[in-house]
Amino acid sequence: MAKILVVDDEADLREVLRYALTDGGHEVHVAETGASGLTKAFQLEPDVVLLDLMLPDIPGTDVCRMLKRDDRTKQTRIIMVSAKGEEADRVTGFELGADDYVTKPFSTRELLLRVQAIMRRGDSTPPSTLEFGSLRIDREAHRIFADGEEVVLTSLEFKLLATLVERRERVQTRAMLLQDVWGLDSEIETRTVDTHVKRLREKLGRAGAHIQTVRGVGYRMSEVPSADE
Repeated sequence: MAKILVVDDEADLREVLRYALTDGGHEVHVAETGASGLTKAFQLEPDVVLLDLMLPDIPGTDVCRMLKRDDRTKQTRIIMVSAKGEEADRVTGFELGADDYVTKPFSTRELLLRVQAIMRRGDSTPPSTLEFGSLRIDREAHRIFADGEEVVLTSLEFKLLATLVERRERVQTRAMLLQDVWGLDSEIETRTVDTHVKRLREKLGRAGAHIQTVRGVGYRMSEVPSADE
């Protein structure tokens, strides 16, 4: 069961989501404005926030930014919910730290599945050994093997690869990688991410093709190799 906060100014939608999520076994709280949503989030420290982008007082993007900057809620998973489905809107959402982006209208079943998916991603403790295709990452020994051969990586390259493998099939923006791998503010030049990914691909050889470039956004570790990388 997850503790979920729904922040949306549409009363009918709030009630639909409250009913569906409660019926799915979750503890549900609601807020109709960005300000009340922030207050409740800081008090309740929910597992998931379903956040509408078009709120009457504070833009949802600003609410997301504030949630991710506060120690009480920076680990909270955020699913942005919006009628704005353009690529630029989704990119902005992910750059701000959203875990998922759902475009209105949507089915409540789909939303429930997405909530379950992001909860599963945060439930387990990272294993000491990660395996992905021909790659094997031994965290404790700090060693990487590709096609059975050891690959020598720097500490940053090791952390970058482990992060991409842990979050496989999920797009990681350059800003997210700068923050999670380098521990730097997202406003710092992101070209350093591109440089390290290029070097990492070269060192991994054939396995490096699984690090896909998502144009205009960032990178994703995928089961399907990219022919042009």
